Amino acid sequence: MATIVDFQIEELCLGTNLISPFNADQLNPASYDVRIGKNILVQMPDGAWHKMTTPYLLDPGEFILAEIQETITLPADIEATFQLKSSRGREGYEHVMSGYIDPGYSGVITLELVNVNRFKSLPIEEGMKIGQLRFMKTDAPARNPYWDTGHYQQDTEVTPSRVDIFGQVIEGI
Repeated sequence: MATIVDFQIEELCLGTNLISPFNADQLNPASYDVRIGKNILVQMPDGAWHKMTTPYLLDPGEFILAEIQETITLPADIEATFQLKSSRGREGYEHVMSGYIDPGYSGVITLELVNVNRFKSLPIEEGMKIGQLRFMKTDAPARNPYWDTGHYQQDTEVTPSRVDIFGQVIEGI
């Protein structure tokens, strides 16, 4: 498995729509910057999710779900990981470690964000650079790519969990 670098990411974006929309200014040596989208989900005291739009102030200790602006379309032989930008981490943003993206996934990624800053609320604004995607080429195409097995395939906006802790699909989501 090898990490895909800048010119390879650009070729995939222009040739296979790996990232849409593609912006060369967001390209790094071995990753691609992604930006916060318009919609977020904020959890209410009763546990229900409330859909809101950015801008939003994330209070210390608060957990939200946020979408990215870009649509990702991975072929069956490329996997990806999301990593928070180090500048955002230094400000107090934290991404809950569920950043793996299977080969064959296509859609808008949902991020799980927490403010770990003890004293300051942090802005969540559409267009802000929040993290980066790293892409790796697998040794072979997946036998059962995500388009055959995934619960979040073709998501177009921020999405809460569709699967319970036992792997059962949650009805009504």
